Amino acid sequence: LCLVCLSNATVCSGTDCLVPPSNFNDILSLVLSIVLTTMLAMVMFAMGCTVDAKKLWGHIKRPWGIFIGFLCQFGIMPFTAFALSLAFNVLPVQAIVIIIMGCCPGGSSSNIICFWLDGDMDLSISMTACSSILALGMMPLCLLIYTSLWTSADTIQIPYDSIGITLVSILIPVALGMYLKHKKPLLAKKVLKVGSIVGFALIIIIAVVGGVLYQSSWTIAPSLWIIGTIYPFIGFGLGFGLARFVGQPWYRCRTIALETGFQNAQLCSTIVQLSFSPAELEVMFAFPLIYSIFQLVVALMSVGGESLTCRHTNSQGWAFQQISLFQVIIKTRLSLI
Repeated sequence: LCLVCLSNATVCSGTDCLVPPSNFNDILSLVLSIVLTTMLAMVMFAMGCTVDAKKLWGHIKRPWGIFIGFLCQFGIMPFTAFALSLAFNVLPVQAIVIIIMGCCPGGSSSNIICFWLDGDMDLSISMTACSSILALGMMPLCLLIYTSLWTSADTIQIPYDSIGITLVSILIPVALGMYLKHKKPLLAKKVLKVGSIVGFALIIIIAVVGGVLYQSSWTIAPSLWIIGTIYPFIGFGLGFGLARFVGQPWYRCRTIALETGFQNAQLCSTIVQLSFSPAELEVMFAFPLIYSIFQLVVALMSVGGESLTCRHTNSQGWAFQQISLFQVIIKTRLSLI
């Protein structure tokens, strides 16, 4: 009830008026999507400045690391999602969103964190690109296998255009970054330094923006919170364990773990928005956000742990240098006596 009918009212009867719903969130979401995609392309350009073309081609010619990542990405993660859904006895639509998340390819966030963890950047970028390409066929296959218990795979719409955009936003900027490194290596180092910091900030911004835009979806069953919390840890752990089991060096184990645990949460959100009704979205849409937040938590813990380890190693090295120097001085003094 209002005393004066608003100018944008669509239906008026005396002092009663019906105002159309605000599309502010939709506009904000579109603007942020464009801005974040542009920023992501710039960050991937910076990440490309670390890539060595010969090493990248070596991973493609001998794709052992890529093959392990493929097993983790489209073998371990979908099966783990299926097992967690059964173990926690969630609603059918909730089980489906968990499995969709498990079937998504790796996101570009893994490349940024891989840089900060001193992983194999050539392997990381080749794995992200390959998983995005393979997702065009593996996602429908995995969804057909694992969601048939709850729904028909035909009801789930896979946005192939979004996968294509993700692939382009990775490959083209990385290729330009590699070219810059080849032509102007000093400038590439400066770009990398700025881009790595911006990239880390971008991951945090995406998580915060997602939480604010879709804050109405946070009221969900505790089981989804639990699964969203432990699932990234399981992914990172199993990816690292499998890579270590087959004898990969530690820095590649870290890389494969990141590519396994980091899923493309934005792609998962797009799929569920295209495939389900508003009523179904209310009980499932928060899961990609929960997963993205806790995969960020794992990343921050890993980066923090790596930083502390490096400091401890450096301090030990400095202490050993001082001891060695002291021993040299004592021996010199004794020889003079």
